[in-house]
Amino acid sequence: MAEHVVVVGAGIVGIACAHYLAESGYAVTVIDQGRIGGGCSHGNAGHICASHVLPLNEPGNLRAALLSLVNPRAPFRVKPQWRQELLRWFWEFARRCNHRHALSAGRAMKSVLDASAREYEALFQAGGLDAGWQPLGLLYVLRTRRGMERFAAQDAMLRDAFGVGATRLEGSELVEFDQALRPGLAGGFHYDGDAFLRPDALTTNWARRLKERGVRFEEDRRLLCVETGGGKVARLVTDAGEETADHYVFALGAWSAELAADLGCPIPVEPGKGYSITTDRPRNCPRHALLFVEHRLAATPFEDGFRLGSMMEFAGFDATIPPRRIRQLVDSAKHYLDEPTGDRVLETWSGWRPMTWDSLPVIGRVPGLGNAVLATGHHMLGMTLAPATGRLVAEIIGERSTRFDPAPFSPARFS
Repeated sequence: MAEHVVVVGAGIVGIACAHYLAESGYAVTVIDQGRIGGGCSHGNAGHICASHVLPLNEPGNLRAALLSLVNPRAPFRVKPQWRQELLRWFWEFARRCNHRHALSAGRAMKSVLDASAREYEALFQAGGLDAGWQPLGLLYVLRTRRGMERFAAQDAMLRDAFGVGATRLEGSELVEFDQALRPGLAGGFHYDGDAFLRPDALTTNWARRLKERGVRFEEDRRLLCVETGGGKVARLVTDAGEETADHYVFALGAWSAELAADLGCPIPVEPGKGYSITTDRPRNCPRHALLFVEHRLAATPFEDGFRLGSMMEFAGFDATIPPRRIRQLVDSAKHYLDEPTGDRVLETWSGWRPMTWDSLPVIGRVPGLGNAVLATGHHMLGMTLAPATGRLVAEIIGERSTRFDPAPFSPARFS
């Protein structure tokens, strides 16, 4: 009889873990407190960013966070609060806002980003997974000359340190590259190794395929506690009864820190709130996935819609969607696009990204618990990193050699 694995969390990371575990011969059950793909996996921009090597730990972001305390419209904002865990998180984040950490974290990220790019290529080449996959690259758009030159320095560093380089486009070339962009912009950088897809289509269709292969999904099942003993997880207690297995994978995203006491392991994951608005396609709709760097705004065309997404708010699990935030997305897009949205709003959304203080995900065995694995902390790159994470989790549980060094992502680094 196949060994049984319970995956807690049915976002894109949990689904990817279920895929590679089932592929490795395990019997898999996935449980979630909500719906399949209903959290941060649902309304994000859908960018698959192999180029996103550098961590969020930048001196500029630390300054932006401090200024945001008195600016409720800041795209990177910290809501004033005196929660000890958050203060510790920002202290550790601030300590790593330096060039040395950027290079170290970047090297680790490059390994998992490259692995994920290979996995996505294999998944979509195999066929049968409909998610609107578009391997057209990602265009970073700059509005000002100052912004253009600052990004050029970053691009040069990426090329020199990590071998990741873009094609530079001057302002006059942008409209030829994508006719939805307004004339008069300074320029852009096109990373042709990136891609984009429709995230909710990916989670829905991937989960459906897994169900056909025998993976069991249980939605609306809340985890109440994890009982441990003898150096292992003994059982999960949920609001629908107990669940036992040979192995357990915890892929709870932004809610992961709630397990720290039960697992006996620090999990410094904070929720970073983002917003999006999805409309029907503008008449002059972009062809490419776009990042408007100076306004921290992402834009993604889908076959049946168009999405703007942005913001990074550290405000706890605040589920409200203030209309001013949605207006801010649209107003920011007006600087770059002839038509910032379509005529009809299909959805406004917010979700919580799982943020670690070193900008690296948490993937590995829980210290002291031989049958428990964490897969969380993917910050803004959960959609990008999910396949490599899923394969690594299956390799760890199967005690097989791994395709990249897992040490930088180990939960033990927080102990």
